Amino acid sequence: MMQHGPESALDRRMHRVTVPVDARAVLTINLAALRANWATINRKSGSAECAGVIKADAYGLGLDEIATALRDEGCKTFFVATLAEARRLRSIDPSIVIYVLDGLLPGAAAHYAGFDLRPCLGSLDEIREWAEFCSTKGQRLRAAIHLDTGINRLGLPAAEVDSLAATPDLLGQFRCSLIMSHLACADEPLHPKNRQQRAAFELLRAKLPPAPASLANSAGTFLGPDFQYDLVRPGIALFGGRAFVGEANPMQWVVELKARILQVRDVVEGDSVGYGASFTCDRPTQVATIACGYADGFLRAISRVDRSAGAVGFIGPHAVPVIGRVSMDLITLDVTGVPPSLARRGAWVEVLGSRTTIDDLTDRAGTIGYELLTRLGRRVHRVYVDGAAPI
Repeated sequence: MMQHGPESALDRRMHRVTVPVDARAVLTINLAALRANWATINRKSGSAECAGVIKADAYGLGLDEIATALRDEGCKTFFVATLAEARRLRSIDPSIVIYVLDGLLPGAAAHYAGFDLRPCLGSLDEIREWAEFCSTKGQRLRAAIHLDTGINRLGLPAAEVDSLAATPDLLGQFRCSLIMSHLACADEPLHPKNRQQRAAFELLRAKLPPAPASLANSAGTFLGPDFQYDLVRPGIALFGGRAFVGEANPMQWVVELKARILQVRDVVEGDSVGYGASFTCDRPTQVATIACGYADGFLRAISRVDRSAGAVGFIGPHAVPVIGRVSMDLITLDVTGVPPSLARRGAWVEVLGSRTTIDDLTDRAGTIGYELLTRLGRRVHRVYVDGAAPI
């Protein structure tokens, strides 16, 4: 990659990874930071096992690479959303435990059993179908029982738990390897629903035969031992997202997104920038257009219009705010005052990283880190690094 003039630290780092000349944006995933985050949560979880939730292609960061890194750090149990994700994960490692959060799809029991996958059974219909399949095969296959304690999405409601408890023969046809539920408000530690759900979980699981229990997601793990039970299920925190709203984040950030400057131009006072003429320059402004947009996962809602706070990228040590609307392929930045040796065609701009995190961006957009993280990298070049050393 040819450079002209003095290099920024970011440019020098890009030399140490393999980047194709046609790469317009690069998503760097730091596997060392990922492993460190799992180790931190594992210590925080006390005696509870620390699993890994890697649904949606490991939150958009690559199932194969993320699963392998977590397994090598010591993670033995994984949760995915779909049967297809579970089968792909099984091809990575034949020994890990895999739970499928979608539960049991109708008529698909053989596809779970054939890959040693454990559905999270969330209704009596699913339980009956799994039990019947196990009986037909003459095998007591493992599955989780998913209880609804107040989030009202998936899981057995109280009435179905009572019906299940009254039919012990049904429960005896398979092995319940986990009784689980999911917290609705764990990211708000003082929210009363957390304690309400824990009380409901205690009440409902007491009606069923003893089995390992799991209630805590990322934020739930940090609520303390009362919520950790036998297994915790961190997801967003593994990738550096915050667990609690409005509190310091102890996690290391795992991803950085950098985009190339395509063009730098001077815009006179009074001229507008971008679609809708929503941003008007109130002074002579130097504008850099970078190769990244909402087709790359950078939310259009992060756009800056007149008198609104915008997202901030970095060229070396220089903060450069987004101006105008984020479009499909392009973002415009105010680079006024940045040395021309840095703000130039072909240079790299950090639009997401440790200085401007996903949580910073999504706070401005009125959404959550999960949404942005799972959208990243659809067409950007991915680089996996292990700390400072590229893989």
